[in-house]
Amino acid sequence: MRIKEVIDALERFAPLPLQDDFDNAGMQIGLTEAEVTGALLCLDVTEAVVDEAIAWGYNLIVAHHPLLFKGCKSITGANYVERCILQAIRNDIAIYAAHTNLDNVPEGVNFKIAEKIGLRNVRFLEERREGGGGEGIIGELDVPETELEFLRRIKQTFEAGCVKHNKLMGREIQTVALCGGAGAFLLPLAVDRHADVFITGEMKYHEYFGHDDILLAEIGHYESEQYTKEIFLSIIREAFPNLPVQPCRTNTNPIKYL
Repeated sequence: MRIKEVIDALERFAPLPLQDDFDNAGMQIGLTEAEVTGALLCLDVTEAVVDEAIAWGYNLIVAHHPLLFKGCKSITGANYVERCILQAIRNDIAIYAAHTNLDNVPEGVNFKIAEKIGLRNVRFLEERREGGGGEGIIGELDVPETELEFLRRIKQTFEAGCVKHNKLMGREIQTVALCGGAGAFLLPLAVDRHADVFITGEMKYHEYFGHDDILLAEIGHYESEQYTKEIFLSIIREAFPNLPVQPCRTNTNPIKYL
């Protein structure tokens, strides 16, 4: 089995044309005609992740965040991106990223977050006119929760070091809008759709102002997207039941909580 066949399965699920204009999803490093020995699944590619692939004897890393996001003008090992490139090439390891194309596809990253929260009637917060994709999601809880109950539950579900939120107003939480990662750009739509809460991975300070109309919950970028590995695992195992595949054991979250 070639690496190309695994990539084809991933792109049937999350076509590259669904990625945002700023993105660089797709094949990052390596040759797709090589025989695949196994796939390591991760959120971020770091040196420790490449080491883990080497230890497993796998020659394919499938990541959510692209290792190559901005252009490299030299590859000298001056930073972790350049060191990962050198390390992967030396060990014949291919690296592939499914980023905003996986965010924007039905049953993608945001739908996985909704599944973890227990939402029903899940649909895109904003549908795209072309390609059948969309951005963010909105759905409902079966049973309303208090703000504090809801915040405590998502903190536990996503193993968040902390959950940042705005002032509690005593509202019931039932309609939930969310976007994994840096999703604050969808907050106005969440308000327009009359969501009770908007969840995302990260927001800026000033984006909290003027929103007594909705509960805001910031759970961390890594924390919000950590279950993306489960999507990769499902796609690859369904298409290639005999291929060795493993979610990485390395926690790549660079943010720690005191």
